[in-house]
Amino acid sequence: MSLVGIAKMAAQSTLLASKRQVEYREMPARSILNRSKPGMPFHWTINPYRGCEFGCKYCYARYTFEFMEMPVTDFEDRIFAKSASAHLLAQELRRLDHREQIALGTATDPYQPAERRYGRTREILEVFARERGRRLGIVTKSDLVTRDIDILKEVARRNVLSIHVTITTLDERLARLLEPRAPRPALRLEAVGKLSRAGLAVGVTAKPILPALTDGERALDRLGKAAKDAGALTFQGGAVFLMPSALQVFLPFLEEQFPHLAGRYREQFAQSAYMGRAYKEALQVRLQKIRERYGLDAATLDYRPELWMEEQASLF
Repeated sequence: MSLVGIAKMAAQSTLLASKRQVEYREMPARSILNRSKPGMPFHWTINPYRGCEFGCKYCYARYTFEFMEMPVTDFEDRIFAKSASAHLLAQELRRLDHREQIALGTATDPYQPAERRYGRTREILEVFARERGRRLGIVTKSDLVTRDIDILKEVARRNVLSIHVTITTLDERLARLLEPRAPRPALRLEAVGKLSRAGLAVGVTAKPILPALTDGERALDRLGKAAKDAGALTFQGGAVFLMPSALQVFLPFLEEQFPHLAGRYREQFAQSAYMGRAYKEALQVRLQKIRERYGLDAATLDYRPELWMEEQASLF
């Protein structure tokens, strides 16, 4: 059976480099903006890479490798950099309503190690630095985001920009198990501080929150306080969801590292990829109390960019 669509593009991708077990390839892209699902807090997503070297055991985005007819276990070892990202974005933004929110880094981290080599995320930011009146959010687990403070400040002068640094736990040992190749939590907190001192709107996201691993009230409270102390303006989080592709990796991980939890997770996610409504509601109550305790907001803060033209501001 011949390959078609994204699977064919992946098979025909050009090898860029490799290190240890990680292989980097360049993949042609037909579009850089992707329409988000209904109910999301943003309208469009941008992911400059396919695959993510951080190798988080719970990662939901592993399913994207099924589209390329590749094992989901290759997600952290085969990284595809999308070609012509900036050129495509500049073209597509011309047709985009300024009122629509864009999120960068929803499926793969825009500041994973490949970004040091190929700079696709910075090229995308350079496009936004020439725009005015856009609404952009960035999600990352990496302190590499501080490399781009100069251009992030330019983006924020012309557009509403929010940066969300994901920290699932302050426990360094647990973080290393759950997110084996991601920067340490302490480095991420340092990044929050640097972004805040640069005058950028930055928040901490505790996501996913894992039952019996990272959902303890004391652990979340410590994280909320650390976020505030670092200069975060917002603190939010959400319960883990585990699709079959993610379970292929997460369940064996639990059986090896936390065998007493494996059965509970297997039973919980046998019928649905999501935690139950009661659990999610109780979790949000817990997070809200933490926000109130430390004076943090739940949602992205809005502001008037310095160079936002009057006629564009009137769109909102």
